[in-house]
Formats: sequence, C-alpha cells, structure tokens
Amino acid sequence: MLGRAAISSGVTAHKISRTVTLFCNDTPTSSATSIPGSGSAQQPKPLLLLLPWLGSRPQAISKYCDIYFRTGFDVLMVESEVSLFLWPRWGLEYGARLLDILESERFSQRPLLVHAFSIGGYTFTQLMIHMAQDRQRYQGLTQRIHGQIYDSLVMGSVERMAVGLGKTIVPRFEGLVRRLSLLYFRTFKHQTLDYFNAAIDVFWNSPVTAPALFYFCDNDALCDAEGMEEMIAYWQKRGITVQKLRWKESIHAGHLRAHPQEYLSLLDSFLHSLSIVPLKAKM
Repeated sequence: MLGRAAISSGVTAHKISRTVTLFCNDTPTSSATSIPGSGSAQQPKPLLLLLPWLGSRPQAISKYCDIYFRTGFDVLMVESEVSLFLWPRWGLEYGARLLDILESERFSQRPLLVHAFSIGGYTFTQLMIHMAQDRQRYQGLTQRIHGQIYDSLVMGSVERMAVGLGKTIVPRFEGLVRRLSLLYFRTFKHQTLDYFNAAIDVFWNSPVTAPALFYFCDNDALCDAEGMEEMIAYWQKRGITVQKLRWKESIHAGHLRAHPQEYLSLLDSFLHSLSIVPLKAKM
C-alpha cells in the first residue's frame, strides 16, 4: 500500500501476504529507548497492528505510520477488503489467518497496540470472535494487547453499513450502492446480518480489556454517536479504561486532518499512559 516515497527513512517494508505488510523501524533511536518498568532496553519492540479504512490512500496512512515510527513502534498493516464484509465467513477466515500471523514466532513475544479505522474495526472484530470462542488458547495474545484505538468506528443500523458501502465503493453511485446493499443484506440475512449481530455482541463484550481510545463525531453518517456513547459507558462499567474525543463536526477517518492538535495531544497522552511506549519516545 505504501509506496517507496511514502516510507520513512530508516524503515523497511516486508510483504507477509497480499494484504499484510510489516514496516520495520530500524532507526537507532527507536531501539535504544527503554520501556517503563522493564528494567532493560532489550525488551521486544512494541508492534502496532494498523487496520486502515477502506480506500485509504498511502499518503494518508503514512502520516499515522510516521507517528508510531517516531514513538518507537514497528507497524503491521492489515488491509481490509469489501468481500470480507459482504461475506462474513470469509472475514472470519481472514481473522483466523491474522491470528496465526500474530502468534507466529516472529511476533509471539511482542507487545501489541491496535489502531483501527472505520471498517478496520470490523476486521479486528473478526479476530475478537475467535479470541472469545477460545479464550484459553488466545489468552497470551489477549494479554499482549496493551491498548486499542478506534477511529471513526462504524456504529449503528444496517442502513448505516449500507451508507458506508455506498460512500466507499462507488461514491458516484452512492444511492444505488446503498439500495443494492440493503437488498443484498436482507436477501442473505443468515449469511450476513446474523453474523453482523453476533460480531456486534462480541465487540460489546470484547475479550480485549486493554485501555481504549475512541475518536468520533456527530456529523458522521456512518456512526451513531449516541450509540457510541452507550457502548463506551458499557465498557467502562466492565472496568475498561476508556478515553474519547467527540467532535460536533469532523470528517470520517479524517479527524487527524480536521483537528490535528486535539487528535495528537490525546493520542500522545494515551500512548504514554501505556507500559509499552519507550520513555524517551516523541510523537
């Protein structure tokens, strides 16, 4: 996804699969910092699991990657595809493959941070479903997740999901795509809507209880802001530490561009509240 021009100096890209790429931050400063409470500078480097929005452009994604490179992370970028959403069984299979990657020898000891945008939150939920179904097997992986960030999470009715597809697949024919999507979901209810409802339940009762940060806004057609507040309150009752930033007006998956100072200030404080961020790291 990221072209050579978009890759920061000192960062190398390693293609793991067609949709999964590891960006290794090889700058000396990132590996020389210490992790709070570790007592050693040789602890495994933290890994960011980055799940971009559908149709994201390399230049936009590189801005987020640069933030994490400067903070001392490597980045494992996992791209989502419409087919995984339209046929959830494929999404579950994809989620299982991603879990295999995260549990492989290359990554099995590394502390994790999740940053998911829009449909990327759906993709991460497919991992959650497997983790919830076999909590014992994935206990180690769950405990390695030290933080989770959700930017422009799609929240609400099937109509909102259809709107999202219309805006991302063929924006010129947004209305047509929305109507066809609704027809498709209702025709294949057992293969789609039933899976979506089960996934929503898993997200609300997520096996991942690491501190969370949510970015959202009132004018996002893909997000029910009040529904988001309800879910956040539910997570807090479960004992999950949650921070949020809600704007009256902003841009879906574009909050950093619309409100850079507020976005970065909260992200910086959130990251440095986690035990995996190097003490000297700067955004």
